[in-house]
Amino acid sequence: MCESDFYFFIHKEVFGTGILLLISLAFFISGAVFFTVAPKKASLHYCYVLYAAGAGLSAFSFAEALYGGGAPMAFTLQISPALSMGFRSGPLQDFFGLLLSVAAFAASVYSAGYMKNTPAPRFQGLFYGLFILSMGAVFISGDALSFLISWEAMSLVSYFLVVSDTENETSQNAGLTYATMTHIGTSFIIGAFMLAFSATGSLEFTGMAAGLAGKSMALKSAIFILAFIGFGMKAGIFPLHIWLPKAHPAAPSNVSALMSGVMIKAGIYGIMLMCLGVLGGPGAHYSTWWGVVILATGAVSSVMGVLYALMEQDLKRLLAYSSVENIGIILLGTGAAVVFYSFGQTALAGLALAAALYHTMNHAIFKSLLFLGSGSVMHGAHSKNLEEMGGLLKRMPYTGLFFLMGSVAICALPPFNGFVSEWLTFQALILGSSTPPAYTRVITLLGGAALALTGALAAAAFVKAFGVAFLGLPRSGKARQAKEAGFPMTAAMGFLAALCLLLGVAPGFLLRLISALPFEGLKEMGTAAPIHSPVIIAGGFTGFWPAAILVSMLLGLAIILALAGTLGRKRKITYADSWDCGIKALTPRMQYTATAFTKPLRVIFKTLYMPRKEVRISFKLKPLFVSGITYHSDITPFLENYLYRPFTAFVGKAAMKIRHLQSGKLPLYLGYIMLTLIGLLLAWA
Repeated sequence: MCESDFYFFIHKEVFGTGILLLISLAFFISGAVFFTVAPKKASLHYCYVLYAAGAGLSAFSFAEALYGGGAPMAFTLQISPALSMGFRSGPLQDFFGLLLSVAAFAASVYSAGYMKNTPAPRFQGLFYGLFILSMGAVFISGDALSFLISWEAMSLVSYFLVVSDTENETSQNAGLTYATMTHIGTSFIIGAFMLAFSATGSLEFTGMAAGLAGKSMALKSAIFILAFIGFGMKAGIFPLHIWLPKAHPAAPSNVSALMSGVMIKAGIYGIMLMCLGVLGGPGAHYSTWWGVVILATGAVSSVMGVLYALMEQDLKRLLAYSSVENIGIILLGTGAAVVFYSFGQTALAGLALAAALYHTMNHAIFKSLLFLGSGSVMHGAHSKNLEEMGGLLKRMPYTGLFFLMGSVAICALPPFNGFVSEWLTFQALILGSSTPPAYTRVITLLGGAALALTGALAAAAFVKAFGVAFLGLPRSGKARQAKEAGFPMTAAMGFLAALCLLLGVAPGFLLRLISALPFEGLKEMGTAAPIHSPVIIAGGFTGFWPAAILVSMLLGLAIILALAGTLGRKRKITYADSWDCGIKALTPRMQYTATAFTKPLRVIFKTLYMPRKEVRISFKLKPLFVSGITYHSDITPFLENYLYRPFTAFVGKAAMKIRHLQSGKLPLYLGYIMLTLIGLLLAWA
């Protein structure tokens, strides 16, 4: 083979535990191929079984690498003598790989039953597998080139999944917004990598970290700003979240679960990789204002995300805005960790970072559960509008139970996993408020206040979501005819609901995995004197009794169910209507709607929401009288009206003027080329 020829091979540096990952990759490739050659549509669900098997193997591999401290896997794709793409695992990569694998396993099992409802099952199934593989490639990329190629593949594949319903204009518009925002974000990421490469001469992240160690803080800060904007756009931070409540509801629910549960975590991974790895790392000097920016952005995102979630009647849009809120909570812990690192308080920094990582995993689990639950609701009730639901708990008991468990988890109520991570975040912020300097105390206290407000509003949002959808009387014929989802869908939701409970009662296993990450302070969490968190003590790295509590709870539940069954056989059970205050028959109009439930908050935050009401009066001409009055209340999309639409209009007008440069005349184009060459020669000289 000549040196000029293109060639491609895999060079294995360290194999380690990578055999399971290679087998997992084989399962995914087999599933993707089977989607294209399967003779019958009815057999396509076996492809998702292959995806689930691959995700399960990769989860075991990543967990074993973290828990057992096995040798990391590294390999290189040699494209040419001068160009290669490096992929390598490490503790941080393994953690996010585990997060992806758990969510992908549940979503793949769910998809085996959900695929009947998709308009293009072969297309969606093929790109679903590619979506998971591209996210995995992002997490194990070892250099900027492999990262950007994997990042772009993830963005493009997810775009095709968002617009897979070609007959839905809303999906097409959402896809356009998503593609525009994600490519703007990618341009910022490329700028950060170019600055780092120009300063270090290395595309590898380890080489960048070593080369930037002695560089000026101004250069590091410029890289931080570009990286934070680029990765923050993918994560959905406020106000760069505009694509998220459009794209997530437009995608199929199994894809929405992965987009919200995992893909936006790629943004969190990028922020941690750059701030704590490339720009930080052991012995590096952190700039305090980096942490302040991250923490402030987290506080704003958490509060604004949940405020907009409260106003939504679309169940999937409500969950999408809730993802903005939870990304904000993760950034609260991450920002606090950077602030504490900048002052050398490694124990507190470890606690804050552990809280952020724990909530990253928790959000992947309970948000995937809630999106899968919304898919089951749409499958059973054929609607995602809360105003058309009601009474679904009687018709969809398993979906209702699992959605309730996910709602309790996301509201950070014990004994579910959301409580642990948010409590750890509170502990880090409260303990940080008692350490010097003075402005750090103010910052962390404000972050704690934002987290407290977020928790209260999140509880209101999910009381509304569950209560309006599952309780009361059906508000439409669709709700009255709703049916429970099939076994694969309910089994996947049950798996995630069990994880929510397990990680809430016995968090020691996940904390032990987090302690394996190469950041200062994480290993000090369980023993550091300043940290007296009952959660850490209860779920400590060697804790036995949390598991005993879980077993006791399960045994107690089994005893209660057995006694209920025994008592039920001894007496006759009669059913009667609910207490109706003496009214002969209750009607759906007598219960709260989604809009009415949030009316008090709409009034309190009217300056932010700028509510508007439309009154529609219908007349009958013969004889003339008012036949009906309907009210429609909505909030003003402030950011769209006053930020994005004016900016889009400005770009459109500028493009209309610039297009005159494209005259269609060849001599003019040759002139452009000549001027460009002259300019490049002058710049080179």
